[in-house]
Amino acid sequence: MIDEFVTIDFKLIAIHSSLDDYRLAYFINRELEILLEKHDESIGVKARGGEGWLSRFSFEDSASDTLWTFIQNKNKAEILQKNDTGSLFGSTAYTATTNVYLLPEMKKVDYILKIDNPAVDPQQLVDRLLGIKHITTAYAVDHHKLKSKNNLIF
Repeated sequence: MIDEFVTIDFKLIAIHSSLDDYRLAYFINRELEILLEKHDESIGVKARGGEGWLSRFSFEDSASDTLWTFIQNKNKAEILQKNDTGSLFGSTAYTATTNVYLLPEMKKVDYILKIDNPAVDPQQLVDRLLGIKHITTAYAVDHHKLKSKNNLIF
């Protein structure tokens, strides 16, 4: 007997925008007629010596069995650095800021819209998203080519 694996079909759309996450989620809700809501739990991403947090919004459309997830792709993380100078007064510690990314190979992308079991053609969604004046650009992403696609499992 052959085991069958359940695979979830999902599509990714990369979004470039300088808006804050909650404002962009509002405009996406209005344009796509969905109800993205902010999660209480952010996504933790490890950085060199620290951890950063990425916001996440989601909406489950039970009528079409579609799950929409709007995720911040990049944010700042504070890391503790130790500077051992070898001096008489010992080492000093300071905090430094670094960038953390959900998808490191897409460092210029501000947000990701992940659609599980999409009932709509992704290109139609991209066209509608481009109608939001606060979005600089948006485009579909082939998740099969991503090295860090496991970061999309949450």
